[in-house]
Amino acid sequence: MTSPDVSRLPPSLLDLCARLRDEGHRAWIVGGCVRDLIRGADVADWDVATTARPKQVMRCFRHVIPTGIQHGTVTVHMPHAGTPHGDAYEVTTLRGETTYSDGRRPDAVVFVDDIVADLARRDFTVNAIALDPLATGDAMLIDPFDGRGDLRRRVLRAVGDASARFAEDGLRALRAARFVATLEHELDPATAAAIRPALATYRKVSAERVRDEWLKTMKARRPSRAFEVMREHGLLEVSAPELLQQVGCAQNKYHRYDVWQHALACVDASAGDPILRLSALLHDVGKPRSRAFSDKTQDFTFYDHERIGAEIVEPLLQRLRFSNDDRVRIAHLVRHHLVCYAPDWTDAAVRRWIQRIGRERLDDLYALNEADLRGKDRDAEPDLESLAQLKARVAEILARGEALTVRDLAVDGRRLMQRLEMPPGPRLGMLLERLLEEVVEEPSRNDEATLLARASEILPTLPDIKPRKGTRRE
Repeated sequence: MTSPDVSRLPPSLLDLCARLRDEGHRAWIVGGCVRDLIRGADVADWDVATTARPKQVMRCFRHVIPTGIQHGTVTVHMPHAGTPHGDAYEVTTLRGETTYSDGRRPDAVVFVDDIVADLARRDFTVNAIALDPLATGDAMLIDPFDGRGDLRRRVLRAVGDASARFAEDGLRALRAARFVATLEHELDPATAAAIRPALATYRKVSAERVRDEWLKTMKARRPSRAFEVMREHGLLEVSAPELLQQVGCAQNKYHRYDVWQHALACVDASAGDPILRLSALLHDVGKPRSRAFSDKTQDFTFYDHERIGAEIVEPLLQRLRFSNDDRVRIAHLVRHHLVCYAPDWTDAAVRRWIQRIGRERLDDLYALNEADLRGKDRDAEPDLESLAQLKARVAEILARGEALTVRDLAVDGRRLMQRLEMPPGPRLGMLLERLLEEVVEEPSRNDEATLLARASEILPTLPDIKPRKGTRRE
């Protein structure tokens, strides 16, 4: 783990460093990419630190974008046959920093010539390692804070004074939680102890940055490790206090864990994209508010918790600036995560279930339900077999192409208006929905003649809905 495989370095990155060296400057690869290179993990982005000032970097290369020049950063595009615009690398001048009044960015940036001074301003020791790709032997790696040792020990430790690091940038506390999960490290005790005293700075972190850290956390093998750090050290109190009601909320005989522990087990058992895994974390958030004790069963019940949960997550997700699509997707999954399939369901019952879930959400719900079952920490095989039976029946119905929406009907609104001489409006929509209900119950009714005849019978029974006052009748 302590010897990075430099053969993995992109040739264009080596060319960039060589160009800077030829112009009289030093350059190092720094940050998370060095950490992941040492770990043998995939590297997403490569960052370069240099003694050259931003304008000097811009003079060294043809294609440079001043993406953050006020903080010493430019983006260099290096020619590469496989990409139309070349490989892009952020190149930042070595710098020291002053105070952080806003808890996010330094009030001023001071350029320096010492790589160790630059590494000293970074958050964690495992991210404070520099690699000189043009050097050899011991000169290749610069590791003044023993980041490699912490990687071996699987410890996440702040650079220098942890209290100072967290007070500078409020996001660092949340990054600590994320790295505990993604790197599968343990928090250094002094680093952990510095998080709660820095919550005032954490409160300055924008909702968008919190959201992005949550989504990055969901790429970990066990995201629960991060959310436990957030709970233990007060980060959830600031960003998502709604989740804390689950802590210690005992469940019934069907669960070994309390609601919070079950949510963590569920997110770890889930598979899919970050939004789906977030749905797993949130799926039972309505249980604490719905919990009641039943004298009949001598156990707790959680009636309607899925509806209550959907109502809770909507404002939470809005506050964290999730997109409309993501909010709708998560709230829908929370609302419908409870699957109570039984073999005696009729085909019509299965079709109605598909309608409620929506064809486009079936795979999401299957994955969430499987994670929910596995997260109960009991024999899940009977319930998983029941889920498999439901999936098989759904697949059969979809393969037959049976009508599930008004678009699947053998007649459309235009044909009904022509045949029944009716205008467009709410009654037309009601008529189509009534026809769909009958077709879902009996698919053989989905032919034009049958539907037109039935429509003429239903239409007189529908209420005559008049336009609201103030609307214009065409």
